[in-house]
Amino acid sequence: MALPLKYNLRNVVVRKSSTLATAFTIGLTVAVFLMVMALAHGIDLTLASSGEPLNLIVLREGSTAELNSSVSRENLNDLIYLDGVAREGDTPLAAPETITLIYRARKGMSQGSNVTVRGIGTMSNRLRSGFQLLTGRMFQPGLTEAIVSKRIAERFQGLDVGDKFRVQTTDYTVVGLFNAGGKAFESEIWLDVNSLASATKRETFSSVLLRAADATALNSLAKRITDDQRLHLKALPEQAFYESQQGTASGVLKGLAVFISFIMAVGAGFAGMNTMYAAVARRTKEIGTLRVLGFSRLSILIAFVLESLAIAVLGVGIGVLLALPLNFVSTGTANWATFSEIAFNFRVTPALVGAALIFGAGIGFLGSLLPAIRASRFRIVDALRA
Repeated sequence: MALPLKYNLRNVVVRKSSTLATAFTIGLTVAVFLMVMALAHGIDLTLASSGEPLNLIVLREGSTAELNSSVSRENLNDLIYLDGVAREGDTPLAAPETITLIYRARKGMSQGSNVTVRGIGTMSNRLRSGFQLLTGRMFQPGLTEAIVSKRIAERFQGLDVGDKFRVQTTDYTVVGLFNAGGKAFESEIWLDVNSLASATKRETFSSVLLRAADATALNSLAKRITDDQRLHLKALPEQAFYESQQGTASGVLKGLAVFISFIMAVGAGFAGMNTMYAAVARRTKEIGTLRVLGFSRLSILIAFVLESLAIAVLGVGIGVLLALPLNFVSTGTANWATFSEIAFNFRVTPALVGAALIFGAGIGFLGSLLPAIRASRFRIVDALRA
């Protein structure tokens, strides 16, 4: 015979002090888990949304990122006339780009981080959706002018409209702020590719962005470029390129989330176990009475496990409420693929809340299992005499 659920609910309410203390402990654990996973998920979403479906990014053979890539001007001339490259009139939709890093101090801090500076071609904006100039104007090609992502301007010193920053020995003036629709480019500073080449004294580009005529041309064009032994280049769909950086950028954070949460989960599990052991000790006669009334050992075991799960679910609710205010809060961290700052939003999604529910329920179940087994094993006579 099974115990009614209202019996479990009554016991949880009667022991409200210990219930809330245990639920809050589990809630803190779940909140930490959610916050760090929301951080990693925000990076994933930023990188995953950065590529265009018909774009190819061309890098040096063997390169893992634009920073360690090199594409010569002769390579560029070979690429833009390949069959399958989309054209606007007689102009190929292709953009050579150059990447470098500058160090900037964070606002309100003496420490700083590397910020990505991207030299873009005249077609770069046509090849990327989501770009929007918010303040000021676009830089003029050939001049030492730049536009800065609004997120980067908010996080680092000296990058607002009218400010100057230096790339090696060349000073650039910020003439506008932009956003890029939540993509990875919101972690960058943009200026003219030829101006950046002059400032860094580089004769080659970091990458070339190409627009394929259609989905069929995308694959054949990528294969042709990669297989051409004269070029020593590789071509990747832009979406695949940014997705490949997800593991590098967020893997460390996800590992950290699991490690910290595991340590805290052990503590929360012991707290729940202590609560349930105390409940068993206080309710020994009650357990004996239940056995006399005909309730089985299994029913008593299930009752104690359900009580613990109810406390755990309450704890998950507390954890979600603590983590939700961070949803869509803008922040940044190091991108280990580029060794620079990446700006993004915390993202607490329904999938993460579901994972937190499973995580919290697991703590409650494991924390209650041994006390529940002990309660179910009481002999009726010993329980009534206690």
